[in-house]
Amino acid sequence: MSNRYFIKLAYKGTDYHGWQSQSNAVNIQDTLKGALDTLLKEDNRLTGAGRTDTGVHARLFYAHFDSGHPPAYFYENNIVFKLNCILPGDIAIDSVLPVKQRAHARYDAISRTYQYIIEQEKNPFTQNLVYFYKGELDFEIMKMATTKLFNYSDFTSFSKTNTQVNNNICEIMDAKWFNNKKQWTFEITANRFLRGMVRAIVGTLIEVGKKKLTTDDFVKIIESQDRQKAGYSVPGCGLYLTDISYPEHLFIL
Repeated sequence: MSNRYFIKLAYKGTDYHGWQSQSNAVNIQDTLKGALDTLLKEDNRLTGAGRTDTGVHARLFYAHFDSGHPPAYFYENNIVFKLNCILPGDIAIDSVLPVKQRAHARYDAISRTYQYIIEQEKNPFTQNLVYFYKGELDFEIMKMATTKLFNYSDFTSFSKTNTQVNNNICEIMDAKWFNNKKQWTFEITANRFLRGMVRAIVGTLIEVGKKKLTTDDFVKIIESQDRQKAGYSVPGCGLYLTDISYPEHLFIL
């Protein structure tokens, strides 16, 4: 009999082509699966909470897998510690959690939160970890435009094309900008995200901050449902998946 587990982890995505398994590129999924298979002596199918693009980071990420080992095996054999010894330094395992047999890391998520970090002073210690943007930006106007997101649910204008999803409807629960010393952070929470959505929203808000677009223009872009009318996608290096929420009943305590 197999048991299902959620594995909770974090990773710096700089040297990876995202989460998703790819035959010709280094990725998080295959790297983690290799370590897991080695330790458990099983061929585990690892399913992630979603996919992150090349260079994108995750302060918190979940994946699920099935194993013939009971929960006690993971604790008694210090599997989390051993995984962290095997894995490279830019991937860290927090815990392995027993869950209900039908629990799904992707489809059972209630919400996800992303942050996008911008710095406007060059800093060698944050290279590949933030987006360095040296031009002037009016963040007060950007904050005003951000509030318009709550009035809509179809975000086709901020989605990559040909993504094979059923619809582009998302419920945005929170979206805001905040400042921490020399960094500006855009934080957004929604029940789901489209591919490239956060980076396209930030890129378009930057055009507002540069005063190349007005708040009304931002609204028209959303309503157009046309990706070509929105701004550019900001680089993946500044994007972090920071939280994923699940119903408590999925976890076996």
